[in-house]
Amino acid sequence: MNLDARGVPGVSVVTTGFTDAVESQSKALGFEPAIVFVPHPIQNRTAEELDRIADDAIEKALKLLSS
Repeated sequence: MNLDARGVPGVSVVTTGFTDAVESQSKALGFEPAIVFVPHPIQNRTAEELDRIADDAIEKALKLLSS
């Protein structure tokens, strides 16, 4: 389902390990998605680390959703 084409705002949360992939895919699709990058890797993080990452990302995500 293409939510963007339907006018539904969205934000992708992507780890910094995938910045090149995001750039390549965005260019190939001719689309600049709203993206918040978080530290890589994400697996094996403690609950506290994940909470901190989420807290750091939420304001950026909300700003992108409302712009």
